[in-house]
Amino acid sequence: MTMIRPAPLDVERIRAEFPILSETVHGKPLVFLDSAASSMKPTAVIDAMADTMRKQYANVHRGLHWMSERTTDAYESTRDAVARLMNAPSRDEIVFAKNSTEAINLLAHSYGSLMQPGQAVLITEMEHHANIVPWQMLRDRAGIELRIARITDAGELDWADYESKLADGRVALVAMTHMSNVLGTYTPAARIAAAAHAAGAKVMFDGSQAIVHRRVDVQALDADFYVFTGHKLYGPTGIGVLWGRMALLDAMPPFMGGGDMIGSVSFEKTTWARVPHKFEAGTPPIVEAIGLKRAIEWVEAVGYDAIAAHEAALTEHALARLADVKGLRVIGQAQDRGGVVSFTLDGAHAHDVATLLDRNGVAVRAGNHCAEPLMRRLGVDSTARASFGVYTTLGEIDVLADTLERVREFFA
Repeated sequence: MTMIRPAPLDVERIRAEFPILSETVHGKPLVFLDSAASSMKPTAVIDAMADTMRKQYANVHRGLHWMSERTTDAYESTRDAVARLMNAPSRDEIVFAKNSTEAINLLAHSYGSLMQPGQAVLITEMEHHANIVPWQMLRDRAGIELRIARITDAGELDWADYESKLADGRVALVAMTHMSNVLGTYTPAARIAAAAHAAGAKVMFDGSQAIVHRRVDVQALDADFYVFTGHKLYGPTGIGVLWGRMALLDAMPPFMGGGDMIGSVSFEKTTWARVPHKFEAGTPPIVEAIGLKRAIEWVEAVGYDAIAAHEAALTEHALARLADVKGLRVIGQAQDRGGVVSFTLDGAHAHDVATLLDRNGVAVRAGNHCAEPLMRRLGVDSTARASFGVYTTLGEIDVLADTLERVREFFA
């Protein structure tokens, strides 16, 4: 059987759609390797948001005039785009938040209120703070146990430990990253969900990184909840998504109260709007949602198969080039990994490495990457992190490696 491979990306054509990539930094061409923190935006997204504000802006859901109705249609059509992107069963299961962090806090508050003292939430050692702190807050206010599944030295989920943490049947929710923002590790999501369900638990995946690089099908994963944020997916800040199974969302109380999330209000009693509006109090991120829709359409036009193949090639090239830099250690050796490479350099603090790279036009992230417990597990206090996007080139990886050689000599 002949395997059909995706056509290679025309990366230069794609880069031409990102105006910011033609900028210079300290007189050097910009080499942007910080997409895991926030991606750059294509012209299509910028124009969609600007055109909304120029030509059709009004508040949504409440107006009977033409401008409001037109803007409402544009805003609500984003639910259809998100549902299509994730293969969600219903557009009404798409809840808008301002980012993944708010989506997880919503879940911790609303789904967490249905949990009983003595039940547990199970996370892992490689979670972002956004998938740690809300569960700690739930633990402290409601008597919920917080369990931590270990990872291996390679940076993969310790499966035996994960199963052992599920074994007593007290875990009500597994909340786990789909792709680590530090290690690039993809977790085996479908297998994780199957084990969780067998133990009577629901499962949520933090897809903030994963959905940028690979196609996500929430039905194939058999997830119960899935969150992601728009600003990493080539869209704007201020817009994120919580997808959940309708039966679960229906059972959950609202997260915040106010306008647009109500059925009726009196001084004696308030009733709630139907899902998803029950969870969307106040004026929503209208322009940002319209920008997210355009970003989704843009990603779909490029194609996930081509994106995944391109970024796999980038990651392979980066690991090979960085292996030749004396004194550099790549953190994490997961077999299934995405376009995120964290590293340390002997004798140099990560902040100093990032500063010197910046002086040569190379943008990377440095610090603990909102994952302090993972840093401690790995025995480091910080790392530098290079992360790739659809616009990243092999030549930019070479610039990174060559510049790191000069940085290394500075600290020698």
